[in-house]
Amino acid sequence: MSDKPYRPILILLTANWLTMTGSALVVFAGVVLLFLIPVHMSGHVTNPYSGLLAFLIIPALLLLGLLIIPVGLIVARRSGVAVMAGVVDRKAAWRKAVLFFGVMTAINVLVGGQLSYRAVEHMDTQQFCGQTCHAMTPQFVSHARPPHLRVACVSCHVSPGAAGYLKAKTAGTRRLMGAIFDKFERPIDYIPGQEGSASSAETCEVCHARETILGPRFRVLTKFADDETNTRTETALMMRVGGGATGGIHGAHLAPGITVRYSATDNKRQTLPRVEYTNAKAGISRTFLAAGSTDASTKGLPTFVMQCADCHNRVAHSFELPDRAVDRVLASGEIAPSLPFAKKIAVEILQAKYADADDAGRKIPVVFEAFYRQKYPQVLAARQPEITRAGAALLAIYRQNVFPELKVRWGTYPTNLGHMTSPGCFRCHDGDHATPDGKTASQDCETCHRTLAVDEKDPAVLKDLGIGTAMK
Repeated sequence: MSDKPYRPILILLTANWLTMTGSALVVFAGVVLLFLIPVHMSGHVTNPYSGLLAFLIIPALLLLGLLIIPVGLIVARRSGVAVMAGVVDRKAAWRKAVLFFGVMTAINVLVGGQLSYRAVEHMDTQQFCGQTCHAMTPQFVSHARPPHLRVACVSCHVSPGAAGYLKAKTAGTRRLMGAIFDKFERPIDYIPGQEGSASSAETCEVCHARETILGPRFRVLTKFADDETNTRTETALMMRVGGGATGGIHGAHLAPGITVRYSATDNKRQTLPRVEYTNAKAGISRTFLAAGSTDASTKGLPTFVMQCADCHNRVAHSFELPDRAVDRVLASGEIAPSLPFAKKIAVEILQAKYADADDAGRKIPVVFEAFYRQKYPQVLAARQPEITRAGAALLAIYRQNVFPELKVRWGTYPTNLGHMTSPGCFRCHDGDHATPDGKTASQDCETCHRTLAVDEKDPAVLKDLGIGTAMK
């Protein structure tokens, strides 16, 4: 019989707690990878962030386990453990090794598989995308409002397929490093088509086909004046949404055969000195240059093909301005419209500067109440609960739209849908974009909507439709 010490590898791996810890990590990582890798290879992964688990976190645990095992063996050798010297009861050692690896494998199959599934599932949630990274808090808060609050972030921000996955991973790695080392821009900007983002054709149009023909859409805009009675008025519009060959807003920009390209001078694409319009079916091609711009001055600027998100740029992450936000809560009754000067004082309080979110939280409700204490003490005495509720509504507006620590303030994220709070449509339809022969991009209001009432106290059209009283 050989005098060579008996050191089977399974027994060495259970020499002490270090080797067993390393072995447990290796077995755990191996089992989880057995669940994840085949799924990735089959191309059935819908969550791109699962790559962080499959190709970064789990391999890191595997490597850590492989590093711990030799450390444990070295410690065992230096401490003179019997198994390292070859003095061992073979049957007892084998029982110990088989029991250890059997139990570990069973646990990992049950726990590891479940954890990997739950981890991938969690990374598909708004909580992971919006709250794991503090920098995305404004986007998380704004996403909690309709109409896309139940749509997963990756559904809109990551292109489908392997190319989209790789693009998202490349951009995501840079952003992860920026978050870890606190080297990210403030505020965070998201522009369609940039830095790993998906195009509208790959995301929006999965649910909203551009060929869809939409009929007219009736819209009512409610506004309150900053006088003592908060005078209420309504503007009623019939929006010509259209689509396809029917024209309208969608048809004019996205109908088959129509392509609109534009050049931008700023990252948010608010200044567009050059716009190219092509209608292949009609054989029309025109280039509109903004006043003061020339072919030479716009040469070299980044050029983009118009897509849904160029107008619907804040459709899932909308932010309000003080005036419009206060009109909304007055219309809903969160702030009673009968409170004297409620509109005026509310907007002034929101527009005031605060050191940080905590400072705003302390001051906004107090200042609103103080106004009535000083100017209308009888109103405060009689309507204290309403004034308290109004102060809370104002604070909620602030917290939904302003994040001082991330430099997100009023108007940081302009919306391009419409033209009331930011240039929007007027980025092109401003009357200054013209072709060499003098044709301009239409600025006729009736092209996009039929005006039925403008800032009227009791519009007849609402009465005719039987919704005038219901809306108040």
